[in-house]
Amino acid sequence: MPPQPGRARLADIAGQAGVSEATVSRVLNDRPGVRADTRQSVLTALDVLGYERPERLRKRSAGLVGLVVPELENPVFPKFAQTIESALAQQGFTPVLCTQTAGGVTEDEYVEMLLDRQVAGVIFVSGLHADTAADHDRYRKLVDRPLPIVLINGYVEDLDAPFVSCDEVLAGRLAVAHLVALGHTRIGLVNGPERFQPVRRRLAGYRAEIAAHGLAEHVELSLFGVEGGQAATQRLLDRGVTGVACGSDLMALGAIRAIHARGLSVPGDVSVVGYDDSPLMAFTDPPLTTVRQQITAMSHAAVRALVDEINGQPAPHSEYVFRPELVVRASTGVAPRVTTTGR
Repeated sequence: MPPQPGRARLADIAGQAGVSEATVSRVLNDRPGVRADTRQSVLTALDVLGYERPERLRKRSAGLVGLVVPELENPVFPKFAQTIESALAQQGFTPVLCTQTAGGVTEDEYVEMLLDRQVAGVIFVSGLHADTAADHDRYRKLVDRPLPIVLINGYVEDLDAPFVSCDEVLAGRLAVAHLVALGHTRIGLVNGPERFQPVRRRLAGYRAEIAAHGLAEHVELSLFGVEGGQAATQRLLDRGVTGVACGSDLMALGAIRAIHARGLSVPGDVSVVGYDDSPLMAFTDPPLTTVRQQITAMSHAAVRALVDEINGQPAPHSEYVFRPELVVRASTGVAPRVTTTGR
């Protein structure tokens, strides 16, 4: 005869799992505030004792996985989305793509929609987890549900989830080292707002490499995008830089626009290094030297970690850091013999 419900049932499950009856009750009612490993112990105890799991705790519906990206204007994000969607499909999951636009649906609103659809997990690419000024409790609440999540490019130290990142510090160093090797001594950094953790890391790499060569810093932070890159580069040109390392390929295109607006050439007068190696950067004028994120490897790692979490085999909750690669094209060259100031 199968075990009967009631207090004895809670006591049996609690004893088997080594937790309190209150904890068992929270798990059975799918309440937050229970650690993922504790929750799994209670579910295992249910199985061992022959109890049927409540409907709400069974495998989530339809194999749906949420994919939240900030926007699609920067070509690096469609590349992430395409690669992740393909990898999820190969694992039998159906991706639900959520993209944000200015004044449109927010990340939190998308998450509520995904929860309503009972997704099996969510992958976040460069989301609010990358913003040090944002409240990261939104992710802790998801982990506590528990809902498997993986976060790309943006590390939160006290969040118990898998993270996948590019080595932004090394990216900053690679760009500077390349320009130094070409003879540049006045090297500027163009990047986004400093509240974003990847920006902070890239800034740290830039500063470390600049200091290693005994050079002066020239940093201009601006908005992400072509316009931000153009405005920041205009200020750097006033300071006489001959090399510009940028926080994204779009910012690098803005830098090139600013240089051309001064009647200067790239790379004859000023060299420019981008970041991401977005699609089509090999076909710009001039083709862009950039630091490449390992998008394919990072995307597959994120999907593997999420699928393991969904299947009850939690991936190590730590940061997986992927090494970037310098891709040399025609936007960088030997430093000019004269300063560009005033030209």
